[in-house]
Amino acid sequence: MIGLISATAAGAAARDRLAAAWPDRTRVYEGPVGDAVGAAFAQCEQLVCFLATGAVVRLVAPLLSGKTADPGVVCVDEGGRFAVSLVGGHAGGANELAREVAEVLGAEPVVTTATDAADLPGLDTLGLPVEGDVAGVSRALLDGEAVALRAEVAWPLPPLPVAAEGSYTIRLTDRLVETAERQVVLRPPSLVVGVGASKGAPVEEVLGLIEGVLREAGLSAASVAELATVDAKAEEPGIVEAARRVGVPLVTYSAGELAAVDVPNPSDAPLAAVGTPSVAEAAALVSGGELLVPKRKSAASPAMATCAVVRRPGRGRLAVVGLGPGARDLLTPRAKAELRRASVLVGLDQYVEQIRDLLRPGTRILESGLGAEEERARTAVEEARKGRAVALIGSGDAGVYAMASPALAEASDDIDVVGVPGVTAALAAGAILGAPLGHDHVSISLSDLHTPWEVIERRVRAAAEADIVVTFYNPRSRGRDWQLPKALDILAEHRAPTTPVGVVRNASRPDESARLTTLAALDPATVDMMTVVTVGNTATREIAGRMVTPRGYRWQEEPE
Repeated sequence: MIGLISATAAGAAARDRLAAAWPDRTRVYEGPVGDAVGAAFAQCEQLVCFLATGAVVRLVAPLLSGKTADPGVVCVDEGGRFAVSLVGGHAGGANELAREVAEVLGAEPVVTTATDAADLPGLDTLGLPVEGDVAGVSRALLDGEAVALRAEVAWPLPPLPVAAEGSYTIRLTDRLVETAERQVVLRPPSLVVGVGASKGAPVEEVLGLIEGVLREAGLSAASVAELATVDAKAEEPGIVEAARRVGVPLVTYSAGELAAVDVPNPSDAPLAAVGTPSVAEAAALVSGGELLVPKRKSAASPAMATCAVVRRPGRGRLAVVGLGPGARDLLTPRAKAELRRASVLVGLDQYVEQIRDLLRPGTRILESGLGAEEERARTAVEEARKGRAVALIGSGDAGVYAMASPALAEASDDIDVVGVPGVTAALAAGAILGAPLGHDHVSISLSDLHTPWEVIERRVRAAAEADIVVTFYNPRSRGRDWQLPKALDILAEHRAPTTPVGVVRNASRPDESARLTTLAALDPATVDMMTVVTVGNTATREIAGRMVTPRGYRWQEEPE
């Protein structure tokens, strides 16, 4: 919950705007300001104070206990011009909250955290447990000193300006290691602990077994991602409480799923009890990985608990990102976030140039020229399979005549794939023309490089007969000058010569041009590959110089 505090009418007005925008996230604290700040500080994860920063400093100073425990605090000035991240920039989420508040209020976010100011991801913001000299290694990154990354486990990290060797080190490991001087240890959630237990097994026995096995194997409990067991033990109190104390979810599988897993130490006892010859080993192995610790029994007599430990492979992450039609303000916030998250960017060189300034320092760029779509898709998938965070970019929406199709054709279920939608050329052109896509519409590419012309022609004819608005992509190039006239002739068999046609070139870019013509008057020679052509249906009209297709097929009769 976010506590909102104000002292004046102007502050209350801005406060109420934020409360209206986030009704489920915020709570307004009334009364004397000191009491309100104290109550919100104790009860909320974050605070937004519509007060002077000096006043907030004096009010929260006696309440501060430590950066990992304090709520994030953001100050907004009386004029609503600035949203200042004051306390808890990383751990309390105040930096991101300042940006969100600024977006709602039309203010300027002010973030002074060093890593944010230098556009570097904070080592304590990566979503991984972190140990060691965070301040010292962060300072070395900021100062441009050589910082080595030693990844013992493949895991998708955001871009970091690291070197092969350096006097400072970031170590990514699930091993139980002590942090050395000038070193930070990041703990990836790479370990799965399979657990079996007899009915009524005490939590102390289950938890003691898990902790002892991890310690003896030299593995860090901070890297445990989940406990896993059979469905029949989903409510076994000792297992449930052990998962709660470790701070990880309890995942369960059916006896049939576990029985299908090949394990080194099957047993008749669990087969008779729950229907599978293995619980601990099979539950740990069912999702794949390397068995680090085979089944171990607890030391009690009789033993009531078993466990096994598996290291699961780090899953790479592939974000297929649509950049929109070209204008920076049509690039979505989600797309920007994925570009900043990726440690590897793959894309067409001219698209890379559009967004190069948005990338974090240390991002590795793999760019290529026109006509290498399949190669770029394969490269992106290969990089993700190495456990990296990858962004594969394309124009418009990545799923529309772009990179999503070849990438997903290459990708298997060994990586995570995220699609990031973008504004398509058809939508951008439609907004410029008016509302040509107000009813059913279809996009058809006239390029026969990947699709036989016979198939394209059949689709154009179907759209013509069905009276659907058509937007043509790739309408005409130097080597393909007859397809567009042919497609227009097919449409003309079913639509009047006066049917409105919109022609938009470089939609949303600085050299954008648009014109409205008719099916009979359109000169195909004026169209090129940077153009989209939208042909209306029998109900489309030109109204006040705009192309409009009604949502229904009944136009009100105009008075004579």
